[in-house]
Amino acid sequence: MELTQAEPSPETRQLQFEQGVAISLHLWLSLTVAVQNGLGGPDSEDKRDWFAGAIVDMFPSFVDLAKPRKPGQKQPPADPDPEDVEATLLQVMWDEFETNVDDDSELEVAERIAKVRTQCAAGDFEFVEELRRKWLATKGKTVKVQEVDAGDQETDWESDGDDDDEDDDVEMDEAPALVSVPKEKPPPEVDEDGFTKVIRKKR
Repeated sequence: MELTQAEPSPETRQLQFEQGVAISLHLWLSLTVAVQNGLGGPDSEDKRDWFAGAIVDMFPSFVDLAKPRKPGQKQPPADPDPEDVEATLLQVMWDEFETNVDDDSELEVAERIAKVRTQCAAGDFEFVEELRRKWLATKGKTVKVQEVDAGDQETDWESDGDDDDEDDDVEMDEAPALVSVPKEKPPPEVDEDGFTKVIRKKR
């Protein structure tokens, strides 16, 4: 009998899911533009990190789902409907970034998050890796937005080689943080797979 590869642990699935959600938001052009232009105030980047944590919190943790149920104990909540995720994406964009998303891009983001969730549940992280590669490919690039009438917005990715507008650059590290952590935080915990554990802040 052949040895099969060990199933990913619930903790690994959860960390990959959190990373997938964070990267999905970093790839959302409407949110990137809002953060670059400080539409969420001076802490726009922190708000984006909190935003990712808020979306993750809509889903039951894979760690909790893996715990054995005691007799009479309530089952963990089911995953939210895609429409609820879409509504939350739009609501946070409006409440926190004063941005009215009218290009239906939230549908694509919600579908991406749903696919990340499904694949992580199956222990398949290839889509998360695909998103990570796509996100890393945007490093060193700046989003240029022409100010035109609402609903007729032209946006494109351009290389940062010819201009000196460093203030418009998106700061890209090796992987986006899910949540900004207070300054008095303990050192980050890294599990055996090399993933940094996320500490979620409350609002």
